[in-house]
Amino acid sequence: MMNTSKYRRCTGLAYFAAALALLLAAPAHAVDPVFPTASRVGLVPPPGMTVSKSFQGFEDVAKDAAILLATQPAAAFSELENSVATDALKKQGITVEKRETMKFVFGSGTLVTGKQAADKTTYRKWLVVAQSKNFTVLLNAQVPEKESAYPDAAIRAAVETMTLRETVPDSEKLSLLPFSVGDLAGFHIQTVLPGRALLLLDTPDGEPTDNYDTRMFIAVFPGGPTEPDDRANFARLAFGQIVGIKDVRITMSEPLRIGGQSGFQTMAQAKDARSNTDIMVAQWLRFGGGAVMQMIGMAKADGWTGALTRMRTVRDSIEPK
Repeated sequence: MMNTSKYRRCTGLAYFAAALALLLAAPAHAVDPVFPTASRVGLVPPPGMTVSKSFQGFEDVAKDAAILLATQPAAAFSELENSVATDALKKQGITVEKRETMKFVFGSGTLVTGKQAADKTTYRKWLVVAQSKNFTVLLNAQVPEKESAYPDAAIRAAVETMTLRETVPDSEKLSLLPFSVGDLAGFHIQTVLPGRALLLLDTPDGEPTDNYDTRMFIAVFPGGPTEPDDRANFARLAFGQIVGIKDVRITMSEPLRIGGQSGFQTMAQAKDARSNTDIMVAQWLRFGGGAVMQMIGMAKADGWTGALTRMRTVRDSIEPK
């Protein structure tokens, strides 16, 4: 008679062995790239580096090691590639040791490795200028030469994983600002200057077109007039520094309340300096908390009424953090 208990034990061991063999034969799951907040560029950072809180990239503060990531318009590729030429880098104190073509999932580019002395420390450097369909992608990594925690192979492995994501959530972009925007009123984010400013465009993807695009600029600056009587002159001077407009004729200049705080409104007719298009310009200043929030809106004169309504919606939804 068959010993069924022994058979079950043998069968169970066989299943276990087969499963173990499959597990060992299967490839390890690839580590997903990490994208710093609001960055289109990401990579798998070397062990020990984490997302930086002060720039778009990764760092190990204790070891003075960092990887910086950035994008520029696609048209800037040639100029930026020239900036990593050996002679150009030599002027920056970087000694080039190797230059090579590198392929990424989004395109190809140039990887330059070398050394640079700064603050009595010699750093190993890795510089990448790469081209994708829509962007020029930049990477700048450095590690102290004497630091053994990040060997060349570890940094190179991280560089090879560099990739792009299709979009960045608006919430990520806006999280970098010292104010919140409750309602974009149909505008799209073109640019965020972390900790300082936001540029909105009335285009489907936030990218400029060949036509004159309705736009809105919002920024925060420290200081401002301490006396209410000085705000009109401050507003006049601030308006006079708006770039890209000409033949300006002020049509309104008056104080008003914005979000429960003191403010000042200036409206003007003007022309776009580049296209000579007739436009309207609005500037709103909001005072408080030892800072000034400047909001500038521009649109074609023949579409101003609708654009102004939407700009006011954005303006009234903004709150300091």
